[in-house]
Amino acid sequence: MAQVLEFKLPDLGEGLTEAEIVRWLVEVGDVVAVDQPVVEVETAKALVDVPSPYGGVVTARFGEEGTELPVGAPLITVAVGAPASGGPADETGAPAEGSGNVLVGYGTSEAPARRRRVRRPAAPMAANGRPAVPEPVEGPVPVISPLVRKLARENGLDLRELTGSGPEGLILRADVEYALRAATAQGRTASQPTAAPALTSAPEPTPTPAAPVAGGTRTPLKGIRGAVADKLSRSRREIPDATCWVDADATELMRARAAMNAAGGSKISLLALLARICTAALARYPELNSTVDMAAREVVQFDQVHIGFAAQTERGLVVPVVRDAHARDAESLTAEFARLTEAARTGTLTPGELTGGTFTLNNYGVFGVDGSTPIINHPEAAMLGVGRIVPKPWVHEGELAVRQVVQLSLTFDHRVCDGGTAGGFLRYVADCVEQPAVLLRTL
Repeated sequence: MAQVLEFKLPDLGEGLTEAEIVRWLVEVGDVVAVDQPVVEVETAKALVDVPSPYGGVVTARFGEEGTELPVGAPLITVAVGAPASGGPADETGAPAEGSGNVLVGYGTSEAPARRRRVRRPAAPMAANGRPAVPEPVEGPVPVISPLVRKLARENGLDLRELTGSGPEGLILRADVEYALRAATAQGRTASQPTAAPALTSAPEPTPTPAAPVAGGTRTPLKGIRGAVADKLSRSRREIPDATCWVDADATELMRARAAMNAAGGSKISLLALLARICTAALARYPELNSTVDMAAREVVQFDQVHIGFAAQTERGLVVPVVRDAHARDAESLTAEFARLTEAARTGTLTPGELTGGTFTLNNYGVFGVDGSTPIINHPEAAMLGVGRIVPKPWVHEGELAVRQVVQLSLTFDHRVCDGGTAGGFLRYVADCVEQPAVLLRTL
C-alpha cells in the first residue's frame, strides 16, 4: 500500500517566514523524483525553486498561484512506495526515499528529473459548458490557505456559508473577497456576516496584486516590494542619517578606464572602479564600514567589506552583495558585478546573495539624474551615491574647460561618526575620481 507523505513549505533561510506561490511545476497525478522542483515561490528576497524530498505520485497540491503561505504550511502530498492509479511508483518498483533537502542545488539525485502524467477523470460540466462548482459538503471547511482564514476572520465572515470556486469546492481568497464585496453592496457591515450568492462564475484568482477599489487602486505590499518598504521604513525610523555631496571631475578616471580596456584582456566596468575606490576609502575611514547594535549600545566595525549595489529589475529594486570586495581587483569586481546583475535580472539570486552587505554603492546615474539623497540600506551605516557623468564647464588648471563631471553623495549614520569623518571619506573618493593615481598609494 502506498504511503502518503506530506511535504511542507521549508524554512528558506535568512529569517523568512512566508513565501508566495508563483508557479506550480507539477500537477496532481504527476510522478516526481527525489529533489525534483515542484513549485516556484517568491520570498521577500528572491525566486526559489523548491524541490520535493520524496519520490512518488503527487496526490494533492495546497495553495493557488499567487497565494502566500507561511513556513510549515503544506505544499504537496506524495504517495510513495507502491503503485498509484494503476502506475508504478518508480522505475524500480522500490519505495522512494526522501532526501530531506529544501533548496535546489543541494539534492542527492543525480539523474535528471522525469515527469509522467496520470490521467484523471474529467470534471463534471455545467450546462453553460464551464466546470460545475461542487455543492458545499458537510465536515471541515474546505480552506487551505491560512491567509484566507485570517481574511474571513478579520471581516467577520463565516466560511461555512461560502461555496468555493476552487478544485473540489476549495474556498479561495477570491471567494472571500467576492463575498465581502457583496456584503458591502448590500449595505451590511463587516460585523454582520452574510452568505455570498452561489459562485457559479466566481472571478478567477490572478497573480497580479492590483485590486480596483473606489477612488483608486490598492496594491498589496508583498514580495520584493514589501521587503523594500519594510527595510526603508525601518531605516528612516531608526537611523539618524545625514547627507553630504561634492562635484568631481571624472575626466581622468574615464581616461584611465579607457586605457585599461585598450590594453587587452577583460573589460573593466566603471562600477568596478568605483567599488575599488570605495574599498580604499573604507580602509582609511573604517567607521563607515559598520553597524549600530542598539541593544548593546555598541558600534560594530567590520573587518571585511561586502559591497552591495542597487540593481533595478522588472520585479523591483534589489541589492546584491559582492563578498570580500576589499580583496578583489578591478577585473574580479567587474566579473562579480556582471554575474550578480544577470542573476538579478533573471530572478535567480539566492537569499544569501542579497544579504550581509556592509556598505552600499548606488549608481543612480544610469537613470539620467545628477544627484540624490539615498536612504541607507539598514542595518548598514553608509551609502555612496553616484550621479551621471556629463560634460560640464569646469575650471581645470586655471582655465575654463569642458570636463566630464559627476556628483557624488554620501548618506551616513550620524551615530557612527561625525561630519568630519564623512567629509574626509567623500573627499578621498572624489580625489581618487579626479586623480586615479591616488589609488596607487593603497596598493
